[in-house]
Amino acid sequence: MSQAYSAEEEVAVAAVRRASHLTSAVFNKLVKNETLTKGDKSPVTVGDFAAQAVISSMLKHAFPEDPIVGEEDAAELRIESGKEMKDRIVALANEALTEELGLGDNQNWGIGPGQEKTDAEILDAIDRGNYEGGSSGRMWTIDPIDGTKGFLRGEQYAVCLSLIVDAQVQVGVIGCPNLPIDPANPEKGTGVIFKAVRGQGTHQLTLSGANPTPLRIPPSTPSTLAFLESVEAAHSKLSFNDRVASLLGIIRPPVRMDSQAKYGCLVRGEGGAYLRMPTGVGYREKIWDHAPGHILVEEAGGVVTDSRGEPLNFGLGRTLGENYGVIAAGKDIHPLVLGAVQKALAEETKAKV
Repeated sequence: MSQAYSAEEEVAVAAVRRASHLTSAVFNKLVKNETLTKGDKSPVTVGDFAAQAVISSMLKHAFPEDPIVGEEDAAELRIESGKEMKDRIVALANEALTEELGLGDNQNWGIGPGQEKTDAEILDAIDRGNYEGGSSGRMWTIDPIDGTKGFLRGEQYAVCLSLIVDAQVQVGVIGCPNLPIDPANPEKGTGVIFKAVRGQGTHQLTLSGANPTPLRIPPSTPSTLAFLESVEAAHSKLSFNDRVASLLGIIRPPVRMDSQAKYGCLVRGEGGAYLRMPTGVGYREKIWDHAPGHILVEEAGGVVTDSRGEPLNFGLGRTLGENYGVIAAGKDIHPLVLGAVQKALAEETKAKV
Protein backbone atom coordinates (compact mmCIF):
# COMPACT_ATOMS: atom_id res chain seq x y z
CA MET A 1 0.00 0.00 0.00
CA SER A 2 1.46 3.34 -1.08
CA GLN A 3 1.73 6.24 1.32
CA ALA A 4 -0.54 9.26 1.02
CA TYR A 5 0.49 11.71 -1.71
CA SER A 6 3.32 9.47 -2.93
CA ALA A 7 2.52 10.20 -6.59
CA GLU A 8 2.36 13.94 -5.93
CA GLU A 9 5.67 13.79 -4.07
CA GLU A 10 7.38 11.96 -6.96
CA VAL A 11 6.15 14.44 -9.56
CA ALA A 12 7.00 17.44 -7.36
CA VAL A 13 10.58 16.31 -6.75
CA ALA A 14 11.11 15.54 -10.44
CA ALA A 15 9.62 18.89 -11.52
CA VAL A 16 11.69 20.90 -9.06
CA ARG A 17 14.82 19.00 -10.09
CA ARG A 18 14.35 19.83 -13.79
CA ALA A 19 13.46 23.44 -13.02
CA SER A 20 16.52 23.74 -10.76
CA HIS A 21 18.79 22.48 -13.53
CA LEU A 22 17.13 24.95 -15.91
CA THR A 23 17.65 27.93 -13.61
CA SER A 24 21.30 26.98 -13.07
CA ALA A 25 21.74 26.84 -16.84
CA VAL A 26 20.10 30.27 -17.19
CA PHE A 27 22.52 31.72 -14.67
CA ASN A 28 25.56 30.17 -16.37
CA LYS A 29 24.45 31.13 -19.90
CA LEU A 30 22.72 34.46 -19.39
CA VAL A 31 24.13 36.00 -16.22
CA LYS A 32 27.77 34.91 -16.04
CA ASN A 33 28.47 35.04 -19.76
CA GLU A 34 26.51 38.06 -20.92
CA THR A 35 27.06 41.75 -20.27
CA LEU A 36 24.06 42.97 -18.32
CA THR A 37 23.12 46.58 -17.93
CA LYS A 38 22.51 47.65 -14.34
CA GLY A 39 19.06 46.58 -13.23
CA ASP A 40 18.59 44.20 -16.16
CA LYS A 41 16.19 41.54 -14.89
CA SER A 42 15.72 39.76 -18.23
CA PRO A 43 17.64 36.59 -17.24
CA VAL A 44 15.44 36.26 -14.17
CA THR A 45 12.34 36.82 -16.27
CA VAL A 46 13.44 34.18 -18.78
CA GLY A 47 14.30 31.75 -15.97
CA ASP A 48 11.05 32.45 -14.11
CA PHE A 49 8.86 31.83 -17.14
CA ALA A 50 10.75 28.78 -18.36
CA ALA A 51 10.90 27.13 -14.93
CA GLN A 52 7.19 27.74 -14.35
CA ALA A 53 6.45 26.28 -17.79
CA VAL A 54 8.41 23.11 -16.99
CA ILE A 55 6.76 22.54 -13.61
CA SER A 56 3.28 23.41 -14.85
CA SER A 57 3.63 21.19 -17.93
CA MET A 58 4.61 18.20 -15.79
CA LEU A 59 1.74 18.84 -13.37
CA LYS A 60 -0.71 19.05 -16.30
CA HIS A 61 0.33 15.61 -17.51
CA ALA A 62 0.28 14.05 -14.04
CA PHE A 63 -2.72 15.85 -12.48
CA PRO A 64 -4.66 17.52 -15.31
CA GLU A 65 -7.53 18.65 -13.08
CA ASP A 66 -5.41 20.42 -10.46
CA PRO A 67 -5.32 24.25 -10.59
CA ILE A 68 -2.09 26.16 -10.02
CA VAL A 69 -1.33 29.39 -8.17
CA GLY A 70 1.78 30.69 -9.91
CA GLU A 71 3.73 33.91 -10.00
CA GLU A 72 3.89 34.44 -13.77
CA ASP A 73 1.45 34.82 -16.67
CA ALA A 74 2.29 34.80 -20.36
CA ALA A 75 0.40 37.89 -21.56
CA GLU A 76 3.54 39.85 -22.48
CA LEU A 77 4.91 36.83 -24.37
CA ARG A 78 1.85 36.59 -26.62
CA ILE A 79 2.42 39.98 -28.29
CA GLU A 80 4.89 40.76 -31.06
CA SER A 81 7.25 42.75 -28.81
CA GLY A 82 7.67 39.68 -26.61
CA LYS A 83 8.57 37.28 -29.42
CA GLU A 84 12.34 37.24 -28.82
CA MET A 85 11.90 36.52 -25.12
CA LYS A 86 9.17 33.95 -25.85
CA ASP A 87 11.45 32.07 -28.25
CA ARG A 88 14.20 31.97 -25.65
CA ILE A 89 11.79 30.72 -22.97
CA VAL A 90 10.32 28.01 -25.21
CA ALA A 91 13.80 26.79 -26.14
CA LEU A 92 14.93 26.65 -22.50
CA ALA A 93 11.76 24.93 -21.31
CA ASN A 94 11.99 22.31 -24.05
CA GLU A 95 15.66 21.75 -23.28
CA ALA A 96 14.70 20.94 -19.67
CA LEU A 97 11.62 18.88 -20.56
CA THR A 98 13.48 16.71 -23.08
CA GLU A 99 16.48 15.86 -20.89
CA GLU A 100 17.10 12.14 -20.44
CA LEU A 101 14.95 10.49 -17.82
CA GLY A 102 16.60 10.52 -14.41
CA LEU A 103 16.02 8.96 -11.02
CA GLY A 104 12.27 8.63 -10.35
CA ASP A 105 11.25 10.18 -13.68
CA ASN A 106 8.25 8.94 -15.68
CA GLN A 107 7.74 9.74 -19.36
CA ASN A 108 3.99 9.91 -18.73
CA TRP A 109 4.70 13.30 -17.14
CA GLY A 110 5.54 14.66 -20.60
CA ILE A 111 9.31 14.55 -20.11
CA GLY A 112 12.23 12.83 -21.80
CA PRO A 113 13.66 12.76 -25.33
CA GLY A 114 11.14 13.57 -28.05
CA GLN A 115 8.72 15.36 -25.70
CA GLU A 116 9.11 18.86 -27.14
CA LYS A 117 6.15 21.18 -26.62
CA THR A 118 4.84 23.77 -29.06
CA ASP A 119 5.02 27.49 -28.35
CA ALA A 120 1.31 27.46 -27.56
CA GLU A 121 1.68 24.55 -25.13
CA ILE A 122 4.50 26.33 -23.28
CA LEU A 123 2.54 29.58 -23.02
CA ASP A 124 -0.58 27.73 -21.89
CA ALA A 125 1.48 25.92 -19.25
CA ILE A 126 2.68 29.27 -17.88
CA ASP A 127 -0.88 30.62 -17.84
CA ARG A 128 -2.16 27.66 -15.85
CA GLY A 129 -0.71 29.51 -12.85
CA ASN A 130 -3.52 32.08 -12.83
CA TYR A 131 -5.75 30.30 -10.28
CA GLU A 132 -6.95 32.63 -7.52
CA GLY A 133 -6.73 30.09 -4.70
CA GLY A 134 -9.30 29.44 -2.01
CA SER A 135 -10.18 27.40 1.04
CA SER A 136 -11.35 24.15 -0.57
CA GLY A 137 -10.01 21.56 -2.97
CA ARG A 138 -6.55 20.85 -4.33
CA MET A 139 -4.14 23.42 -5.73
CA TRP A 140 -0.42 23.71 -6.38
CA THR A 141 1.72 26.78 -5.73
CA ILE A 142 4.78 27.52 -7.86
CA ASP A 143 7.54 30.05 -7.20
CA PRO A 144 9.95 29.34 -10.07
CA ILE A 145 12.80 31.60 -8.88
CA ASP A 146 12.34 32.73 -5.29
CA GLY A 147 15.09 35.21 -4.41
CA THR A 148 15.64 37.25 -7.58
CA LYS A 149 18.61 39.24 -6.29
CA GLY A 150 20.27 36.17 -4.78
CA PHE A 151 19.92 34.46 -8.16
CA LEU A 152 21.54 37.37 -10.00
CA ARG A 153 24.39 37.49 -7.46
CA GLY A 154 25.04 33.76 -7.84
CA GLU A 155 24.04 33.30 -4.19
CA GLN A 156 20.95 31.73 -2.66
CA TYR A 157 17.65 31.33 -4.45
CA ALA A 158 15.07 28.55 -4.51
CA VAL A 159 12.68 26.73 -6.84
CA CYS A 160 9.54 26.16 -4.77
CA LEU A 161 6.50 23.92 -5.23
CA SER A 162 3.71 22.88 -2.88
CA LEU A 163 0.41 21.04 -2.90
CA ILE A 164 -2.36 22.53 -0.75
CA VAL A 165 -5.54 20.56 -0.05
CA ASP A 166 -8.44 22.29 1.70
CA ALA A 167 -6.13 25.12 2.84
CA GLN A 168 -3.58 22.74 4.41
CA VAL A 169 -0.15 22.21 2.86
CA GLN A 170 0.32 18.49 2.20
CA VAL A 171 3.47 18.38 0.06
CA GLY A 172 6.36 20.85 -0.14
CA VAL A 173 9.50 20.68 -2.29
CA ILE A 174 12.25 23.31 -2.47
CA GLY A 175 15.26 23.12 -4.78
CA CYS A 176 18.35 25.11 -3.75
CA PRO A 177 21.00 24.79 -6.50
CA ASN A 178 23.58 26.96 -4.70
CA LEU A 179 23.15 25.69 -1.14
CA PRO A 180 25.99 23.48 0.20
CA ILE A 181 25.09 19.80 0.40
CA ASP A 182 26.80 19.65 3.78
CA PRO A 183 27.56 23.03 5.40
CA ALA A 184 30.23 21.40 7.58
CA ASN A 185 31.98 19.93 4.50
CA PRO A 186 31.82 22.46 1.65
CA GLU A 187 34.05 20.24 -0.51
CA LYS A 188 30.99 18.03 -1.07
CA GLY A 189 29.64 20.66 -3.42
CA THR A 190 26.33 22.46 -3.79
CA GLY A 191 22.78 21.68 -4.82
CA VAL A 192 20.08 20.14 -2.65
CA ILE A 193 16.36 19.44 -2.71
CA PHE A 194 14.26 19.55 0.45
CA LYS A 195 10.96 17.66 0.52
CA ALA A 196 8.22 17.10 3.07
CA VAL A 197 4.92 15.23 3.02
CA ARG A 198 2.45 15.68 5.86
CA GLY A 199 2.91 12.92 8.41
CA GLN A 200 6.02 11.57 6.66
CA GLY A 201 8.80 13.89 7.81
CA THR A 202 11.25 16.20 6.06
CA HIS A 203 14.16 14.97 3.94
CA GLN A 204 17.12 16.40 2.08
CA LEU A 205 18.07 14.94 -1.30
CA THR A 206 20.89 15.64 -3.71
CA LEU A 207 19.94 17.68 -6.76
CA SER A 208 19.72 14.40 -8.69
CA GLY A 209 17.01 13.23 -6.28
CA ALA A 210 19.23 10.66 -4.54
CA ASN A 211 20.29 9.98 -0.93
CA PRO A 212 17.20 11.03 1.03
CA THR A 213 18.32 12.06 4.51
CA PRO A 214 15.75 12.69 7.28
CA LEU A 215 15.98 16.09 8.95
CA ARG A 216 14.90 17.27 12.41
CA ILE A 217 15.34 20.74 13.84
CA PRO A 218 17.83 20.32 16.71
CA PRO A 219 17.18 21.82 20.16
CA SER A 220 18.48 25.34 20.65
CA THR A 221 18.74 28.02 23.31
CA PRO A 222 19.18 31.80 23.01
CA SER A 223 22.93 31.29 23.49
CA THR A 224 23.14 29.06 20.41
CA LEU A 225 20.44 30.76 18.35
CA ALA A 226 20.95 32.89 15.25
CA PHE A 227 18.12 34.38 13.24
CA LEU A 228 17.73 33.41 9.62
CA GLU A 229 16.57 36.54 7.82
CA SER A 230 16.38 38.29 4.46
CA VAL A 231 19.33 40.02 2.86
CA GLU A 232 17.15 42.89 1.68
CA ALA A 233 15.95 45.36 4.30
CA ALA A 234 12.99 46.08 2.02
CA HIS A 235 11.75 42.50 2.49
CA SER A 236 11.82 42.29 6.26
CA LYS A 237 12.18 44.67 9.18
CA LEU A 238 15.77 43.84 10.12
CA SER A 239 16.06 46.55 12.82
CA PHE A 240 13.07 44.96 14.54
CA ASN A 241 14.81 41.58 14.37
CA ASP A 242 17.83 43.16 16.08
CA ARG A 243 15.61 44.32 18.95
CA VAL A 244 14.07 40.84 19.31
CA ALA A 245 17.55 39.32 19.36
CA SER A 246 18.54 41.76 22.10
CA LEU A 247 15.50 40.86 24.19
CA LEU A 248 16.34 37.16 23.87
CA GLY A 249 20.02 37.67 24.65
CA ILE A 250 21.09 36.25 21.28
CA ILE A 251 24.80 36.79 20.72
CA ARG A 252 25.31 35.13 17.33
CA PRO A 253 25.01 37.35 14.25
CA PRO A 254 22.06 36.72 11.93
CA VAL A 255 22.36 34.41 8.94
CA ARG A 256 21.16 36.42 5.96
CA MET A 257 20.17 34.94 2.61
CA ASP A 258 17.51 35.34 -0.02
CA SER A 259 14.57 33.01 -0.66
CA GLN A 260 13.00 30.01 1.01
CA ALA A 261 16.49 28.52 1.25
CA LYS A 262 16.18 29.94 4.79
CA TYR A 263 13.52 27.34 5.57
CA GLY A 264 15.84 24.62 4.29
CA CYS A 265 18.67 25.87 6.47
CA LEU A 266 16.35 26.02 9.48
CA VAL A 267 15.25 22.38 9.17
CA ARG A 268 18.82 21.15 9.03
CA GLY A 269 19.95 23.12 12.04
CA GLU A 270 21.54 26.28 10.66
CA GLY A 271 20.26 29.20 12.66
CA GLY A 272 17.39 28.12 14.85
CA ALA A 273 14.64 30.60 13.97
CA TYR A 274 13.38 32.34 10.84
CA LEU A 275 11.87 35.76 11.48
CA ARG A 276 10.18 37.89 8.83
CA MET A 277 8.27 40.92 10.06
CA PRO A 278 6.49 43.36 7.74
CA THR A 279 8.30 46.54 6.76
CA GLY A 280 5.09 48.54 6.47
CA VAL A 281 1.37 48.43 5.89
CA GLY A 282 -0.26 47.19 2.71
CA TYR A 283 2.12 44.42 1.66
CA ARG A 284 0.63 40.93 1.70
CA GLU A 285 2.77 37.81 1.77
CA LYS A 286 2.10 35.48 -1.17
CA ILE A 287 1.16 31.89 -0.36
CA TRP A 288 3.86 30.54 -2.69
CA ASP A 289 6.52 32.33 -0.62
CA HIS A 290 5.77 30.27 2.49
CA ALA A 291 3.71 27.14 1.76
CA PRO A 292 6.62 24.80 0.87
CA GLY A 293 8.82 26.05 3.72
CA HIS A 294 5.89 25.86 6.14
CA ILE A 295 5.51 22.09 5.77
CA LEU A 296 9.28 21.53 5.77
CA VAL A 297 9.44 23.14 9.22
CA GLU A 298 6.36 21.41 10.64
CA GLU A 299 7.48 17.97 9.47
CA ALA A 300 10.97 18.58 10.89
CA GLY A 301 9.49 19.18 14.34
CA GLY A 302 9.10 22.94 14.19
CA VAL A 303 6.32 25.51 14.47
CA VAL A 304 5.31 28.29 12.07
CA THR A 305 2.98 31.10 13.16
CA ASP A 306 2.41 34.78 12.65
CA SER A 307 3.37 37.33 15.31
CA ARG A 308 0.10 36.72 17.16
CA GLY A 309 0.90 33.02 17.51
CA GLU A 310 -1.79 32.14 14.94
CA PRO A 311 -1.18 29.54 12.20
CA LEU A 312 -0.67 30.81 8.66
CA ASN A 313 -3.85 30.61 6.59
CA PHE A 314 -3.35 29.28 3.05
CA GLY A 315 -7.06 29.36 2.22
CA LEU A 316 -7.50 33.12 1.71
CA GLY A 317 -6.57 33.27 -1.98
CA ARG A 318 -3.18 34.15 -3.45
CA THR A 319 -1.97 35.89 -0.26
CA LEU A 320 -1.84 35.15 3.46
CA GLY A 321 -4.13 38.14 4.09
CA GLU A 322 -3.27 40.92 6.50
CA ASN A 323 0.42 40.74 7.27
CA TYR A 324 1.32 39.89 10.85
CA GLY A 325 4.74 38.49 9.99
CA VAL A 326 6.14 34.97 10.01
CA ILE A 327 7.95 33.20 12.85
CA ALA A 328 9.37 29.72 12.24
CA ALA A 329 11.43 27.85 14.82
CA GLY A 330 11.89 24.59 16.66
CA LYS A 331 9.14 23.73 19.14
CA ASP A 332 11.40 24.40 22.11
CA ILE A 333 12.44 27.91 21.11
CA HIS A 334 9.34 29.17 19.25
CA PRO A 335 7.45 30.32 22.40
CA LEU A 336 10.47 32.35 23.51
CA VAL A 337 10.87 33.99 20.10
CA LEU A 338 7.13 34.70 19.89
CA GLY A 339 7.17 36.28 23.35
CA ALA A 340 10.11 38.51 22.45
CA VAL A 341 8.45 39.53 19.18
CA GLN A 342 5.27 40.51 21.00
CA LYS A 343 7.24 42.48 23.59
CA ALA A 344 9.11 44.35 20.84
CA LEU A 345 5.81 45.09 19.08
CA ALA A 346 4.37 46.45 22.34
CA GLU A 347 7.43 48.70 22.72
CA GLU A 348 6.90 50.07 19.20
CA THR A 349 3.24 50.74 19.89
CA LYS A 350 4.07 52.53 23.14
CA ALA A 351 6.72 54.64 21.43
CA LYS A 352 4.16 55.89 18.90
CA VAL A 353 1.71 57.04 21.56
